[in-house]
Amino acid sequence: MMAPYNSFQAALVGLLCLSGVTTSLTVPAFDSISHSQIFERGEDLRAEYDYIVVGGGTAGLTVADRLTESGRYSVLVIEIGRYENGTSVTTASQGIYGFLDPTLQFNIPSVPQADLNNRTFGVIVGKVLGGSSAVNGLQVMRGQKADYDRWDKYFGGGSWSWNALLPYHKKAWHLYPPTPEFVSTNYKVKWNTKFWGSVGKLAASFPKYAFPFQNELLKAMDEIPGVKFAEDSGSGDVGVWWHPSSVDPATWQRSFARTTHWDGVETRRNYDTLVSHKVTKVIFQGTTAKGVQYIPASATTLAGARTVRAKKEIILSAGTIHTPQILQASGVGPKALLRQANIPVVKDLPGVGANFQDHWFQLGAQYTFAKFRPTFQGPNDLYSNATFLAEAQAQFAQNFSGPLSIASGSAAGWFPFRTIAPDTYKSIADRYEAQNPAAYLPPGTDKTVIAGYQAQKKATADLLRSKDAATYNLFIRGDESEGGPVYLHPVSRGFVNINPADPIFAPPLVDYRALSNPADIDILYEFTKFTRKFYAETSIKKWEPVETAPGLGVTTKGRVAEYMRATLTPSVFHPVGTASMLPLKYGGVVDQKLKVYGLKGLSVADASVMPDLPGAYTQETAYVIGEKAADLIKARA
Repeated sequence: MMAPYNSFQAALVGLLCLSGVTTSLTVPAFDSISHSQIFERGEDLRAEYDYIVVGGGTAGLTVADRLTESGRYSVLVIEIGRYENGTSVTTASQGIYGFLDPTLQFNIPSVPQADLNNRTFGVIVGKVLGGSSAVNGLQVMRGQKADYDRWDKYFGGGSWSWNALLPYHKKAWHLYPPTPEFVSTNYKVKWNTKFWGSVGKLAASFPKYAFPFQNELLKAMDEIPGVKFAEDSGSGDVGVWWHPSSVDPATWQRSFARTTHWDGVETRRNYDTLVSHKVTKVIFQGTTAKGVQYIPASATTLAGARTVRAKKEIILSAGTIHTPQILQASGVGPKALLRQANIPVVKDLPGVGANFQDHWFQLGAQYTFAKFRPTFQGPNDLYSNATFLAEAQAQFAQNFSGPLSIASGSAAGWFPFRTIAPDTYKSIADRYEAQNPAAYLPPGTDKTVIAGYQAQKKATADLLRSKDAATYNLFIRGDESEGGPVYLHPVSRGFVNINPADPIFAPPLVDYRALSNPADIDILYEFTKFTRKFYAETSIKKWEPVETAPGLGVTTKGRVAEYMRATLTPSVFHPVGTASMLPLKYGGVVDQKLKVYGLKGLSVADASVMPDLPGAYTQETAYVIGEKAADLIKARA
């Protein structure tokens, strides 16, 4: 039997490909790789390094690899998690094994969500060498051109546009095109190598199988007015596309930050890695970062805490949840919060911990197909049909083919709001843009953060009117039950702050503040109407979809809002924004070179710098941040 998991985990597993899993799925095991010694004791470290990277995750290991490859600079990575190379990490099939291993994750209870019937949610991020890239759903996709251009426009231009970042996408990834058989047996499989590299360390590959019902759903999507199949999932366009997964086709194992940016390079004499240790704070001399304090991950006091110095720079790559905790514990953040926690203020930066965002799901109409059987088999048959599972295991064992070659999915639709709500998109965008920017932010929000939200509000209203930016994502599994879109650009904003009573050892306070802005209800009501229309008015209706949630009687905006408050999940584990790359006047924490405002020797390189969400899942963009950060850091060395 699989390890038990809670309803929140079950909901995400449903998004990834499963629903109600209760039986085990066995895939062939692989031998663990051999590796050189990594440090597990602080006393084994040098006293000083050129660079210290705090967090050995998606972006952190990318940065460390690039900084050490020339041999010129010494680098220390400090990771709170352990080294792990078991099947929970390496297995790519179904994309859930790392997620189902609680020892590889933080699971922090959120603040009760006032607008979600006071429900509490697990805030889950990776806690292992490789970070969330070791436990995620392996989906490789990038945002639209409009997303990265929007980030650049907050500064009036610069170096974070689509055109500026495309070379980093190519540098990071090696695309392995789909097999001819996959192309010939599935609907409109498109790819274009001009958007990809062929020498990158990370593998982006396609499965060798798709569940046949996926094609029925994709054909129906092709009937939606204005919807096109993009020429490649990496083209930066909206529409429908098949996308690769971070799977090494030579072994059909997970390709992630540790296997691509650490395995094989950890023996460099200028590269040390300390695992199972927690950085408690950055040490400053005036406003210059000079080192970090750290303790064993299991420690409950600061007794025996050690320090290590950085000659050039400290790079925080602890992620959207823990980077602001470290900054605030170090005296960098909103001064009122720091004083409440009795932390000396090094730099008053009100944006640290603010602007918290994530993608949402469990928020729309869902369906079961009455005529799915006996024509089709789907992902759940791997758990309910022993014969189907045995056949799948034999196919996979022979040549990595069949249903077990699928990670967590391979096709989806990414639609602009004007496609979702052609009659109302403009009025909804206009009403949202006219809001007082402070009206739905937390009480006492700093004026710079309010100004930043005003800038974001205008940009988001433009996004809602645009034909080139996606707001709605429908994930296509090819199963007997489908539906439930992902909301890509929620307008509500939350926060991640230290617990003033115990800034270091207590988990940070995480508040999604989901549905705190009523414009989200306006948008999600349109999502529900569109999803119903898709299943009722396209060719997919011949398979007799039966609405299972919220139910055909739930039609008014008020009733839909009640349903959302009871069922919506405010996270798909894509948190961003808590150390935003925005101008200082907009509550920014880092500039376009990722340097923390007002401080020397300190930068941030992880998803926390994203000023707002891309219209796609965040793994690929996190790697790009790491690649670009390394170049920026080397340029100022």
